[in-house]
Amino acid sequence: MAEYVQAQWEAALQANYLEKIGLAILVLALAIFLKKFFTKVILVLLRKIAGRTKSTMDDAVVNELDKPIQFAFIIVGLQLAIQILSLPPQIDLFLDRVIRSLVLFTIFWAGYRITNVLNLILENKALQTSDRFDDMLFSFLSKGIKIVIVCIGAITIAQVWFEEVAGVLAGLGLGGLAFALAAQDTAKNLFGSVTIMLDRPFNIGDWIQTPSVEGTVEEIGFRSTKVRTFSQALVTIPNSTMSNEAITNWSRMGKRRITFHLKLCHHTSTEKVQEFLNSLRTLLKEHPEIHPETIFVNLERIEENALKIFFYFFTNTTNWKKYLEVQEDINLRIMALVNELGISLALPSRTVYYGDSKKES
Repeated sequence: MAEYVQAQWEAALQANYLEKIGLAILVLALAIFLKKFFTKVILVLLRKIAGRTKSTMDDAVVNELDKPIQFAFIIVGLQLAIQILSLPPQIDLFLDRVIRSLVLFTIFWAGYRITNVLNLILENKALQTSDRFDDMLFSFLSKGIKIVIVCIGAITIAQVWFEEVAGVLAGLGLGGLAFALAAQDTAKNLFGSVTIMLDRPFNIGDWIQTPSVEGTVEEIGFRSTKVRTFSQALVTIPNSTMSNEAITNWSRMGKRRITFHLKLCHHTSTEKVQEFLNSLRTLLKEHPEIHPETIFVNLERIEENALKIFFYFFTNTTNWKKYLEVQEDINLRIMALVNELGISLALPSRTVYYGDSKKES
């Protein structure tokens, strides 16, 4: 085939084709040089048509068509140059397939760019709602449409060169088997994405924890989920892994727990202890940021060195910063109450014996 093509080119040159080649190059050069000018003319006409409508979507679509239209003029120039050359049938058939492939590529490229407009519209819709699931769903749909366009475009262009793409794929043999095995992970991740979309264990912006990572969800794609850890590292987890792991969604807590112990000195009187407990319960019940349903403040245990008081309650907020502020306020009020009642907190102590004497420190 290569020898035949070379022979045809030599024959063409010997047949005084030099003038035609020069003219073809000139036509192609003019198409490349004037593509921006003609593109502006066409875009102006399209913008006038789009300006007659109230929607801004068609204006955005026109802007996305700039690059594909420029490339289309190059294809037109290339087609004219081929016609001027009057090439032999074998070469002409090959170049005809090239032109058809370029035309199809331009069409699908334009469709791919138009999906950017759709993506912008979906993002605006998502901003109008408070549900984070919309952000995740619209991102998923936008990427899905782009993948579909790329796949259909690739198959369509392949059909220009092969009459039956299915027959070619079937004839790949071991290569096709290897491709199928390599595609298993992609299929698993795709089904994992669908599972996440249906179950909705988390949304974009949620604080989650899994055996693999803990952080804030930034993006949910077809293949993977991206999580920003609290150390600001970005972790990418395959959706097949994410869908099979236990996921704790801390952002969906209705309230946040506070629990700790406070130790009083042994010499504290029973009356003081009872007054202290009652005051603590009142303090927590009347606090606006404490959930009123579950509040436990009890003298849990009399230990060797202290009277151990148990605290167990919940804040209304689940926000980490607000939670810490509420916890700090409670601690300060407990300290003020301890000072007000003249109660002493128990500190770790140790008794050391030296013969018949003893010293407590």
